Amino acid sequence: MDGPLSAEQIEAFHRDGFLVYPGFYSEEEALALRNEMMRLVSEEFTGDHRSVFSTSEQERKADEYFLSSGDKIRFFWEEKAFAKDGKLVQDKENSVNKVGHALHDLNPVFEDFSYKPRLGKALCQLGMKEPVGLQSMYIFKQPKIGGKVDIHQDSTFLYTEPTSCIGLWFAVDDATVENGCLYADPGSHKGALGEIKRRFVRTADNTTTEFRPPTPTQYDIDSCSAKVECKRGTLVFIHGSVVHMSYENHSDKPRHAYNLHCIDGATVYPKDNWLQRGEGLPFRSMLTKQTIKLQQD
Repeated sequence: MDGPLSAEQIEAFHRDGFLVYPGFYSEEEALALRNEMMRLVSEEFTGDHRSVFSTSEQERKADEYFLSSGDKIRFFWEEKAFAKDGKLVQDKENSVNKVGHALHDLNPVFEDFSYKPRLGKALCQLGMKEPVGLQSMYIFKQPKIGGKVDIHQDSTFLYTEPTSCIGLWFAVDDATVENGCLYADPGSHKGALGEIKRRFVRTADNTTTEFRPPTPTQYDIDSCSAKVECKRGTLVFIHGSVVHMSYENHSDKPRHAYNLHCIDGATVYPKDNWLQRGEGLPFRSMLTKQTIKLQQD
């Protein structure tokens, strides 16, 4: 299938496990996402639910608010959003960690952005047969309190058989070392290192989540050395098996990003994956926007 990626870009993705595409979308498109998100936080985020999103794999737990967010738009606080007395350290707009996980199917601005034909075509160029928009997250990486995202592989959390996840990471703000840009380990999606040895799943009683097996996968953080500094308008394609992370934001500037994770609808999506949807909001093709019924074991 023809698409926006050159042969050299496709080769780079398969070689490195990620691809940085500057100027994939315009500054106006990025600002439209930013403005719509700030409207959502201002007008729809009541702040009465204190679900905190932990950026540490070892501390990651799921309450019902998180577990049922696969077909909703939900708001999650930064870990350091609250002082010991329970009051916000900063205002609400500067204390949200992320919003997820169905922005691309429930919000018209994010839907229009996410289902642009060039995205589905690019995913096919990278090997997908039927690209499906699985989950979307708007990540704030707030000034001063934006947390570290531990070293990980996306397919740990969004597993398919065979593995197929590709993350589309859109820079809404400039991403720098100072405000917490991505870091990746080039080529780590290949061989034994690229194998998904651990999964983040629902417990048997469907009330929370757990890592299976519980022992953390050992990664070499020193190998995660490729700094992905990029300008607003950049799209980073991230292979589901490539090892990546980001550090805290210690600067006075935010690092907003929109992250859309996609899988191949031709694969099997296990029923114990943490992210599931009810029948009222089925998954859709990134090519046609038509409903896709995932194969589930």
